[in-house]
Amino acid sequence: MKIRYRLLGAVLILALLLAAFYYAKSGQKLTEERPIFGANNKITIRLWYTDEALTDYLTSRAVEFNNSSRKSRVELECVSGLEYLEAIGKASIEEENYPDVFIMTHDSLEKAYLAGLASEVENPEFLTDEQNGYSDAALNAVSYKGNYIAYPYYFETSSLLYNKTYLENEVKSRLQAAVDAAEGEAAQAEIDAAEGDIEEGDAEAAENEVIELDEAQVQAELENILPKTIEDILAFANEYTAPDTVESVFQWDVTDIFYNFFFVGNYLNLGGTAGDDASQIDVYNENTINCMSFYQQLNQFFAIDEDAVSYDKVLQDFIDGKTVFTVATSDAVAKIEAAKEEGKCSFEYGVTPMPALNEQYATRTMSVTDCLVINSFSEHISEANTFAKFLCSEDTEDMYTMSGKLAANSRVNYSNGSLASYVSVYGNSVPMPKLMETSNFWVLLEIAFANIWDGSDVNETLRELSENVKLQITGEEVHEEVLPDATVIITDGQEEE
Repeated sequence: MKIRYRLLGAVLILALLLAAFYYAKSGQKLTEERPIFGANNKITIRLWYTDEALTDYLTSRAVEFNNSSRKSRVELECVSGLEYLEAIGKASIEEENYPDVFIMTHDSLEKAYLAGLASEVENPEFLTDEQNGYSDAALNAVSYKGNYIAYPYYFETSSLLYNKTYLENEVKSRLQAAVDAAEGEAAQAEIDAAEGDIEEGDAEAAENEVIELDEAQVQAELENILPKTIEDILAFANEYTAPDTVESVFQWDVTDIFYNFFFVGNYLNLGGTAGDDASQIDVYNENTINCMSFYQQLNQFFAIDEDAVSYDKVLQDFIDGKTVFTVATSDAVAKIEAAKEEGKCSFEYGVTPMPALNEQYATRTMSVTDCLVINSFSEHISEANTFAKFLCSEDTEDMYTMSGKLAANSRVNYSNGSLASYVSVYGNSVPMPKLMETSNFWVLLEIAFANIWDGSDVNETLRELSENVKLQITGEEVHEEVLPDATVIITDGQEEE
């Protein structure tokens, strides 16, 4: 062996001895993991989530955070959604690699909080700062007993989806009819002028009144034709000259409460604005009775077969051009765009706020917010909060393009205007309540909707639903005072009282 290698070996041995001396003085064991090559000794923050669609996006954000943070580093783990909270609780008590932060739908926050798995957020003013763009719906979703116990991350809600191409064609047809009528009047005026019935100047004026059809006018009239109420859709259906491909003007999944809830969403109260107050239960009232009567009467105009309908079928029918309007969640945008790229959808579409029922009764859709929860068992609460706020600070549409999720943060600008419409609808939505005592309410409400659609007495059905819910919460039988029957009547798209 050459002398320089001997010297190099001696230097390395000396370095190892010095390192051993250093570790001995520091009180640490040589077997402990230590950073190498001068890397920072960062605190590890673990994030658990259940939706694999988030993996690529979260990985990119974790890399960005790890590169920018001097104090913390993040590890991600996609786990099973089955008994998710139970798994988090068990890991937090029995294991070392439990999550410091986890993603969960907001309706389970009460359960997580009472189990000691959710802590109040640090610096709640971060959420209420207008610059961070959190709507009332987002804040209510993560509020519990007056405190914020999670960060709103992304959401899902429903709204009215429409075939823009069909509506534009209808607008053009109507405008062209107006043009033809004006031209006919002008021609008749010329004839009358030639016969001396009117002055020549009047004939020229009539001719100048001919309507010119242009794109700006079409778009302006399209905005006017978009339904402001469900009754507007009925009126449209009565006047619409549908192409052969159209099988139904309006169709939605009447079997799923997520797409039905808007009928009563503005008048049904389950737990107050934050969905956490068991003393605020108002299911059976004159407004809900009238709204559900309105819903039942729609069966006369849109004969939707419960046994044959499903959300997937409804959306596919819309993509195939078989319907003009439908109720859809934001996932519809990606599915339509994919169909367009594959050449299976040739029309344009749009999203508009859910219409009111009529001039008297408003609507509100339901929403679910997935949130970032700080585990109370974490030894690094402050660092976990820092990472959660980092994720919430996303101000690009990367989350959507990489995972298909719409951020609860309304500052994000989307290149697709339909997505921005969903964000707007979300801001006025009703977050699903958190009350553990009413966890099966949605099954009961869905059954009530189905029975009412099939002709059950609206008043009696809602009264029994209310009594059942209050029994679950109080443990005592409640007998609601019988309210008057519904007075709202739909006749050819017009209300008569």
